Amino acid sequence: MKKIILSLVAVCFLNACATDPYSGESKVAKTAWGTGIGAAVGAGVGALIGGEKGALIGAGIGGAAGAATGGYMDIQASKLREKLAGTGVQVLRDGDNVRLIMPNSITFDTNNDVMKTSANQVLDSVAIVANEYDKTNLQIIGYTDSSGNDKINIPLSQRRAISVANYLALRGVNASRLHAMGAGASNPIASNQTESGKAQNRRVEIMLINAQ
Repeated sequence: MKKIILSLVAVCFLNACATDPYSGESKVAKTAWGTGIGAAVGAGVGALIGGEKGALIGAGIGGAAGAATGGYMDIQASKLREKLAGTGVQVLRDGDNVRLIMPNSITFDTNNDVMKTSANQVLDSVAIVANEYDKTNLQIIGYTDSSGNDKINIPLSQRRAISVANYLALRGVNASRLHAMGAGASNPIASNQTESGKAQNRRVEIMLINAQ
């Protein structure tokens, strides 16, 4: 039984290997991981219910579900990369989610929560994709650098996140899908010991989370 399950998972991974269009390297796509993990879970449940036959059926169902989830998010990541190319926004896959990193050079001036007009085009593009793929929720998180203290930084980052969420709502994204929060100086992505590092840490991130 173990051999059957492992073989099914191996086939799912091998069939889903692809070449990264950005690096040219062969790798297992997020869809493949979803397919493989779904197959493993489905096979395990199926085996408990109906032995080897149940494992085969369960692997098929689980693999399809995992592939659907991975593929749904892969497509969104691809469309966002296309629309946000050259804007300075990073589009990353983060597990099953899509993570957008928007620097303050695009979104907000230092110590300010009034959104720059330069953010409009970026958020318009995000809204277009979010409205097309409406099975995702959007978690919007504001960050600051380490200057000041939490009493200043957390409310400031919260107001920035809310500004972004409000703009997306005005562009048709259902408000029930939008969740804004301020994280202040937590989770830095660069050193706060340099000005360039601080500039990177002053950012707004949008996490697109599959809600299916």
